[in-house]
Amino acid sequence: MLIQHLPPESATWTELRNATPEDLLAEQAVSGEPEKGQWSHLEQLVAIVADRLARVEYVLICANTEKKSKRPDPPEPIRRPGTRPRKKKARLTEQSADRLFELLQGGAA
Repeated sequence: MLIQHLPPESATWTELRNATPEDLLAEQAVSGEPEKGQWSHLEQLVAIVADRLARVEYVLICANTEKKSKRPDPPEPIRRPGTRPRKKKARLTEQSADRLFELLQGGAA
């Protein structure tokens, strides 16, 4: 019980990770779920800073890109423990825009 509540950077957890067999590490690398791990307050704050810095960089690139040029996709936030990945927003294509226009004009029948 005591070990489970130690911070991840503690000497005990570090020693346990160092003693993990290679085959188990390889399996965890493939099927691991880092979003289920515990984060300290410092790790949460660093993730927030990284997300905001990525957003500032994105806005800076968009502000200095010509309007006709393709702009990059907005940055994905770092996944936090206990969260699911965000679903990608659907893009409006020419065909779906035409269909939406028809529906709005009463063409649902």
